[in-house]
Amino acid sequence: MTQDPTTTTPPEDPKAEWIPPMQRMLDNPFLLLFLGVTIPTVFYLIWGIMEITQIPIAK
Repeated sequence: MTQDPTTTTPPEDPKAEWIPPMQRMLDNPFLLLFLGVTIPTVFYLIWGIMEITQIPIAK
């Protein structure tokens, strides 16, 4: 039985290449694109909301 290279357990066959889960995640360009757009957007939204709440109310 052959070992699937996408599994997270090390293979029984020493010749088969085992790819660590973190490396497989970081090799996905669409995931990196999603994270690169989402994380800054969330931080800027939180920062903007914090700035708006600190504006004093006009009299």
